[in-house]
Amino acid sequence: MQEKGSISIHTENIFPIIKKFLYSDNEIFLRELVSNAVDATQKIKRLASLGQYNGELGDLRVEVAFDEEKKTITISDNGLGMTAEEIKKYINQIAFSGATEFMEKFKEAKDANEIIGRFGLGFYSAFMVADKVEIQTLSYQDGAEPAYWVCDGSTSFEISEGNKTERGTDVILYINAESEEFLEENRIETILNKYAKFLPVPVQFGTKSESIPDGEDEEGKPKYKSVDVENIINNTNPMLNEAAAEYRAVRDAGWELAEDGCHFTL
Repeated sequence: MQEKGSISIHTENIFPIIKKFLYSDNEIFLRELVSNAVDATQKIKRLASLGQYNGELGDLRVEVAFDEEKKTITISDNGLGMTAEEIKKYINQIAFSGATEFMEKFKEAKDANEIIGRFGLGFYSAFMVADKVEIQTLSYQDGAEPAYWVCDGSTSFEISEGNKTERGTDVILYINAESEEFLEENRIETILNKYAKFLPVPVQFGTKSESIPDGEDEEGKPKYKSVDVENIINNTNPMLNEAAAEYRAVRDAGWELAEDGCHFTL
């Protein structure tokens, strides 16, 4: 299976607008892509609760990883995944009506938040920082085949057979030269702490060192050893009203989860 095509005639004008915000609000790409990944986990959980998915849910989570040498950032989830047909529907077709009105209203926008999200462009915010974006995905549906999608920021895309063996989606960003600040561990973690602190599923970003008890020394004093544990960014069960309020504020600012359709907010 291999297919090439054009995303949409209107996207010729949309991509330059997205890239226009490269030096101001470019960090929101991570917020949007993690939001999509969280949405995928919530949708598979909902399908299971309705009896429409009978497989094992597993440990629902989102993982963010980066490779400084390859200059990539990968956002992974084990949510509902997509088929090739769903990729064509939800990724290749820009999910808003009135593209002409969109262009006229937002072509002079000064803030990325004025356009990202309001017209369903969350996924395409990846091109604010990436020269190329890939998707590896496998749908939850019985008999589904893995699918692969790639786009270099032009209106051309390619779909072929993927290599994913477990349910879910990986979005791989090939970071451009102007955005290599996002290949720094501290930079990524700062953004995740800013936007993902109270999301409903664990968001993992690498590992961290923790000290755990390791018996006693010769004097009977407790000893400790350092071990690597998963670095979970968020608290999935906020207990304080203040924390819940902060989560709602962040959600309202842009972490909106789609109620219907595929898990991708484009």
